[in-house]
Amino acid sequence: MIKLGEYQVLTIVKKTEFGVYLAEKENSEDKVLLPIKQVKEGAKIGDKQKVFIYRDSDDRLIATINTPKLTVGETAVLKVNDVTKIGAFLDWGLERDILLPFKEMTERVHQGGEYLVALYIDKSHRLAATMKVYKYLKIAGDYEKDDDVEGIIYEINDNIGAFVAIDNEYHGLIPKKEIHEELHAGDRVRGRVTDVREDGKINMSIHQKAYLQMSDDGEKILAVIEEYDGILPYNDKASPEVIYRDFQMSKAAFKRAVGGLYKAKKIEITDSNIKLVK
Repeated sequence: MIKLGEYQVLTIVKKTEFGVYLAEKENSEDKVLLPIKQVKEGAKIGDKQKVFIYRDSDDRLIATINTPKLTVGETAVLKVNDVTKIGAFLDWGLERDILLPFKEMTERVHQGGEYLVALYIDKSHRLAATMKVYKYLKIAGDYEKDDDVEGIIYEINDNIGAFVAIDNEYHGLIPKKEIHEELHAGDRVRGRVTDVREDGKINMSIHQKAYLQMSDDGEKILAVIEEYDGILPYNDKASPEVIYRDFQMSKAAFKRAVGGLYKAKKIEITDSNIKLVK
C-alpha cells in the first residue's frame, strides 16, 4: 500500500520516458511515479528506492527523493511563503508548498513568519498543516524544576496562558499569572521549568527567580526614570496598567524592584513620584 505523507522503500516496477513507477511488489496494482529528473542514472527494474509520498499540483500521488521538513504526525517550525484566500502556504522543503487552512490556525499568520505546525491528512485525503499541535506533542523527557528551556508558542488561551512546544516537541505552558507582556503564536521564548506535572507536562516561566529578576527589573526602572529626567511622575502605588505601559512588568515585580533600589539608596520615594538619588 502506498502511504501518503510517509517515507517508503519501494521497488521500481516500470520505466517510462518521464520517470519510473514504484510499488511494494512487482505485481502490485498500487503504483506511484518518481519523475525522471529524480531517477538515478542506471536505475533498473527491481531496484529499491526510498521515497517520500505526497501529491502533485494535479492532486495525484507522486514520489520524491527530496526530504520534507516533517512527515505525517510530526511537528516542525515552517516559514510562511504566502497568505491567500484559502489559507497560508508554508515552505516544507518540497517543490510544492503545504497549505495551512484558516480553520487550522490558532491565530492569523503573516508572510515571512515562522510557526510550529504538524502535518496531517485531511478529509479529502490531502496533506495539510495545522497549528493545533497539542495532540502531536510529547510529555516531558528528562526535564527537572529550574532547568533552562526554550521553545515556540503555538497557541494563546486568555484564561489559561500561552501553550509552548518546548524544544519544538514537548508539552509546555506559561501560566497566565506568569505573563506580563504581549505574546503571540510563533514567538520563541526562553525560560525555566517551574513544575513538571504528574502527567509529564511542563509549566514554565519566562522570568528569572524573583531575587534575580529584581536586579534586571531594577536596571530597567532606573533607565526609564532617566528618560523622565530623573523624576518618575508616580510612585509604587501606581496602577498596574501604568506600570505595564512603562515597564512591561507586573505591579508586584515593580514594587519588589523599587524596594530593592530604595534599600540600595538609588532612589527616593515620595507621595507623588520616584526620584533618582544624585
